[in-house]
Amino acid sequence: MADCVPMTWHVYIVRCADDTLYTGIAIDVQRRVAEHNGAGRPGARYTRARRPVKLVYQEPAADRSAAGKREYAIKQMTRAAKRALIAVKTKRATPKRR
Repeated sequence: MADCVPMTWHVYIVRCADDTLYTGIAIDVQRRVAEHNGAGRPGARYTRARRPVKLVYQEPAADRSAAGKREYAIKQMTRAAKRALIAVKTKRATPKRR
């Protein structure tokens, strides 16, 4: 019997070459970002004309439903609110310098 690896859904935001933000959900975020940049399957129509994209934010979700709901909530945010969300996550991930 094969090992069953639980799938973790994530909500992610990428910054496009034209400085716009795109929000999506995926199990394998790195693969999805590569797809947005033209590797394998085509990425979203929105990002195809705005390559390259760079991953700027991601957060785990309990399941696909929760990821979709969070994606919707983020998409309803203003650009300023999205930038603040990204800044808070980036600040937490950056180690303090001494």
